[in-house]
Amino acid sequence: MGLRKVVFGSSDVRVTPVGLGGEGVLRTMGRETEARAVIEEALSQGIGYYDSAVAYAGSQGYYGQVWRDRPRERDGIFQTSKSAQRTGEGAWAELQQTLATMGVDHLDLWQIHDLREESEFEEIAGSGGALEAFVRAREQGLARHIGVTGHHDPHLLTRVVLSWPVDAVLLPVNPVEACLEGFWDETMPAAREKGLAVIAMKVLGGGHYLAPQAGVDALTLIRFALAQEVTTVIVGCASPDQVRNLALAGEMGPLPLAEQERLKELYRPHARRLAFYRGWS
Repeated sequence: MGLRKVVFGSSDVRVTPVGLGGEGVLRTMGRETEARAVIEEALSQGIGYYDSAVAYAGSQGYYGQVWRDRPRERDGIFQTSKSAQRTGEGAWAELQQTLATMGVDHLDLWQIHDLREESEFEEIAGSGGALEAFVRAREQGLARHIGVTGHHDPHLLTRVVLSWPVDAVLLPVNPVEACLEGFWDETMPAAREKGLAVIAMKVLGGGHYLAPQAGVDALTLIRFALAQEVTTVIVGCASPDQVRNLALAGEMGPLPLAEQERLKELYRPHARRLAFYRGWS
């Protein structure tokens, strides 16, 4: 059947509905053989979206090794990365480092990484802030699209979605979030209204949401995320087998509604505790 492609936000670019996340074996150092096997399996499965970040250990370097050896493969995929620098000068320098490390001349998506505190809003968007560098990169073609990521504060992320000239947002999408306020009922609708691409992360909750005894495996959770009107679901993989499972979920598509509701009820009693990435006070 193969992986279909979907439109990326308001652009004319199309991406696969599942992507290789920057976690798993990619967020390591010194495991080149294993990382390469995962990236190459993703390529063979037709996965076209590849996630990374400066903060993700050796992930950018792992990609760089593959793209230098297989430049034609790079031309057909959607490569992303992220910067957590909050000043324009720092972000711009980090972008140059990212491009050199990956051996590419542009990113398809460059993201302001891990927004957490209200104080960061003015720092990033103000004079000399990182947002200036991101917009400049898009204008110069060094980043085809720009975005923002966050999993701590849904209200802050919604404010960014409504205020900043971004093309995409990366946020948590899983049965736990379906039981909580914020990302589910504020950020995602705001992003869709503005025509942003919505990219799903924390889909497996770092493995904490897997519950084989309740019939909840990775395939089920990925398909749950696919059912939520998102553009792409990214999952970090530790092995080629996990990559094949990710691709299978993309081929199978969204989880049926009755099964979605079952998952929500399963996680609802423990939702606040299970949303560990929010950094509850």
